[in-house]
Amino acid sequence: MSDFKYKFKFLCVLLISSHFASAQNSKSLTLAGCVEMAKKNYPVVKQYSLIEKSNGYLVANAKKGYLPQFNISGQATYQSDVTEIPINLPGLNIPTMSKDQFRIYGEVSQSVTDLFTIKDQKSSLNNASDIEAKKTEVELYKLNDRINNLYFGILLIDAQLKQNQLIQSDIQRGIEKVNVAIANGVALKSSADNLQAELLKAQQHSIELESTRKGYADMLALFIGNPVDENTVLETPQILVLSDSINRPELKIFDLQYKSYEIQKKLVADKNYPRISLFFQGGLGKPGLDILNTKVADYYMGGVRLSWNFAGLYTYRNERRIVDLNKKATDIQRETFMFNTNLTLKQQNSEVQKMLRLIETDKSIIALREKVKLTVQNQLSYGTATTNDYLKAVNDEDQAKQNKILHEVQLLMSEYNTQIALGIEN
Repeated sequence: MSDFKYKFKFLCVLLISSHFASAQNSKSLTLAGCVEMAKKNYPVVKQYSLIEKSNGYLVANAKKGYLPQFNISGQATYQSDVTEIPINLPGLNIPTMSKDQFRIYGEVSQSVTDLFTIKDQKSSLNNASDIEAKKTEVELYKLNDRINNLYFGILLIDAQLKQNQLIQSDIQRGIEKVNVAIANGVALKSSADNLQAELLKAQQHSIELESTRKGYADMLALFIGNPVDENTVLETPQILVLSDSINRPELKIFDLQYKSYEIQKKLVADKNYPRISLFFQGGLGKPGLDILNTKVADYYMGGVRLSWNFAGLYTYRNERRIVDLNKKATDIQRETFMFNTNLTLKQQNSEVQKMLRLIETDKSIIALREKVKLTVQNQLSYGTATTNDYLKAVNDEDQAKQNKILHEVQLLMSEYNTQIALGIEN
């Protein structure tokens, strides 16, 4: 008796251990979780940091425009003639300039105009960086479609595998009924063989489905950077309540482009402003500031410098017109995008309504097919129905259930595709 208790306890421990091991080996995934992991794992996400660093360097360089500019210059010359004062006065020696001259000097200048225009350059650089970041976001957003296809593909196969197990159970029950009929002498052994062959055929289909699921799972695992195997459970997403507002990342790119055109107009105006700067110059020359002093002398000077290049005014209007034309081109691109998006939404909404109606019909068909199957199943025991009759009833019910499974997954997928078209994250 004690030996029996020991074996019983050992069996319980073994069962509990296997249960925990199975629980640890299995894991569940959600559609939103897969999309999030795919975005973190997708190589293009690395562009965010590159864009941020590049923009940081460009803006830092633009800010350097606020700093004073340093310049060192020099020249040495020999000239054929110099200015002379043609006056000879007794007791007065008027020096003559030397024909060999040189000057070396350093200058520090501070642009006054750039203090007001550099902010527009910084705005332009930041806006260009935002556009590049949004383009990366658009690339990542496309992952929603790819993950949806894989995720719902696996869900469909999982549902088909469950239905395959049900049809195997139905065939097995048919075999049991036929065996009873054979024992009673009202059915032939070939009837059971016929059902047994159909059972093997269903098992073959199960192998095909499992192989297809593995292919989908391997691709999904590659996207999310985590293993997905036969023990991984994919949770069925909830039915969505969809809105009508479109919030796609592409629209944000259009908004940033409009902003860039306004900045470009400011930059066109900025480059045509007069350039005003403060400067200080100090150096060594022969002569110095006193041209009548033939000795080497140091000197300094400071002041305000003004320059204005009027050539830019010739093209000012055309440059602004080009900016306006680019803005109109963006308007057309936005309008085309909205047209295509609304067309996609209408198609998806039509698909959703179609699937809802088909699912209601599927339910009625399944109920009728199930009644026929049960009736034929009972007739097998009495030999009043053939195995072919039973297999036809089983296959008809199976096809009806497969249609319902397909329509339910297609409904969910259409709803989530609509959500993607609207720009709503999973």
